[in-house]
Amino acid sequence: MLILDKDNFEQEVLNAKGLVLVDYWNEGCEPCKALMPDVEALSEAYGDKVKFCKLNTSSARRLAISQKVLGLPTITLYKNGEKIAEATKEAATKSGIQAMLEAAITASA
Repeated sequence: MLILDKDNFEQEVLNAKGLVLVDYWNEGCEPCKALMPDVEALSEAYGDKVKFCKLNTSSARRLAISQKVLGLPTITLYKNGEKIAEATKEAATKSGIQAMLEAAITASA
């Protein structure tokens, strides 16, 4: 998974072609840390179709707010730089994220 920060976010997400998933998290978010192994497993399963990234909001709070990330965990899916889907709080589960990915990949096919 690609580690994002305020310096590479625009290039790696907003200017990227295709599908990009961003896992917004921080050290104080226990649900985020619990979800991380699932997101990493999904990145192995879907890595050929979707670019997987993570952004620690502790060091990029303004960036997270600019993307309308107001709570954690938040998993956002972008297509060609546009936000197309999001899973937050209770919906941010492995099955919820997988369903979001499947729908986006099917729509892109």
